[in-house]
Amino acid sequence: MFLGYNTNGFAHHRLEDAVEILAELGYGGVALTLDVHHLDPFAPDLPLRTAALARQLARHNLRCVIETGARFLLDARRKHQPTLVSPTPEERAGRLEFLKRCVDIAADLSADCVSFWSGTAVDNAPPGVQMVRLVDRLERLAEYAVERNVRLAFEPEPGMFIDTMPRYAELHAALNHPAFGLTLDVGHLVCTGELPVSRHLTAWRDALWNVHIEDMAAGVHDHLMFGEGEVDFGDVFAGLRAAGYAGGAYVELSRHSYDAVRTARKAKAFLDRHV
Repeated sequence: MFLGYNTNGFAHHRLEDAVEILAELGYGGVALTLDVHHLDPFAPDLPLRTAALARQLARHNLRCVIETGARFLLDARRKHQPTLVSPTPEERAGRLEFLKRCVDIAADLSADCVSFWSGTAVDNAPPGVQMVRLVDRLERLAEYAVERNVRLAFEPEPGMFIDTMPRYAELHAALNHPAFGLTLDVGHLVCTGELPVSRHLTAWRDALWNVHIEDMAAGVHDHLMFGEGEVDFGDVFAGLRAAGYAGGAYVELSRHSYDAVRTARKAKAFLDRHV
C-alpha cells in the first residue's frame, strides 16, 4: 500500500508541475483526473502529452490510476453530464466513448485501473430502467477494457444512482465481469453511515482496486482536510492491512486546489502516521 494524490486537487497547476510536486513530497502515485487542462482526452496533441507523462511517471517511479470525474469536460453547461444513465442513447454513448478513451490512456500509461461512477439520471427514470441503461453500457465498456488489458474500478457516489455498497453489490452481481472491480471512497462510507469502513474493505478485498481517502462528516458529502471530520483512520488502515491491499490510497481534496501544495504536504504528514 502507498499514498497517492488526485490531480483534481491541483486544478490551478499545470499537470507536469503537479506531478513534480507530488514526487517531491514523497507520494507514490498519481490519480490522474482527465480534464480540459489535465490531459484532455479529446485534445489533438494527446499522444504526445501522454507519452511525455508516461516518461515523467517512470522517472519518478510513480504509479497511477485514471479518474474520470471532470465536471464540465463533456458538457460545458451541465456538471457531470451526460452519464451512463442519461435518458437518450446518444448521451449514454457519449459517456461511453469518453470512458473508452480513458481506457486507452490507462493502457498507454500502464495505469492500475480506470475509476468512474454511474452518474444521475435527469429524467427520474425508475431504478430498474436506470440499471438496464447502466449495465448495457458497462458490458460494452468491460469488453473494451479486456481488449486493452485495463481494469475498471467503479465508485459508489453519494447522490448518484449507485450510491451505497448494497447498490454496488447489486450492480456487481448484475454485471459479473472479471474486469469490473471497486473504487472505495472511505469518506463516502462515513457520509452514508455504512460503518465501520473496515468491514467493507475486507468484504470486497478481491475486487478492491482503488481507494480514495479524505475526511468527511456523517450525512454531508463534503471532502474535508484530515482531522476535520469523523473518519476513523485507525479503523480504515486496519481494514486495508487486513484486506492485504497493495494499491494506492489517493487523497481527494479537489476543493483545496487554491492551497494545493500546502494541503498535499499536510495530508502526507497526517497519513504517514498510519501507513
